[in-house]
Amino acid sequence: MSNEIDALDALNKMCSDTLMEHLGIIYTEVGQNYLVAEMPVTSKHWQPMRILHGGATLALAESVGSALSVIKTDMEQYDVKGMEINANHIRSIKTGTITAKAHFIHKGSLTHIVEVNILNEQGKLISVCRITNVILKK
Repeated sequence: MSNEIDALDALNKMCSDTLMEHLGIIYTEVGQNYLVAEMPVTSKHWQPMRILHGGATLALAESVGSALSVIKTDMEQYDVKGMEINANHIRSIKTGTITAKAHFIHKGSLTHIVEVNILNEQGKLISVCRITNVILKK
């Protein structure tokens, strides 16, 4: 349990003065093969139609999907780099808090494929994203 709290503290501290801090992304839960983060949805996150911008959604997905690979990789020996991301936006949201849960679909020695499900406060699916991270020997 303390390793999980340490991982969350480390991730949240790393976000100081970054896009994640600007968007209000906070890591909230970590497990053996998953990571969870939350992001508020305010006018700062809107596109001109006054709904959540798909780019903000992808920033959340990338932040949680890449971080999952980072905390599950020996970063003294390897680097983690994002290689590809895609999303299917299922419903829109104007305000509230969204939750992103990333879990491994594939955790190989050279690549990780991570699925990120983004939910609204009622537990309804907002977006489904898939991220491919490459694991590079330093």
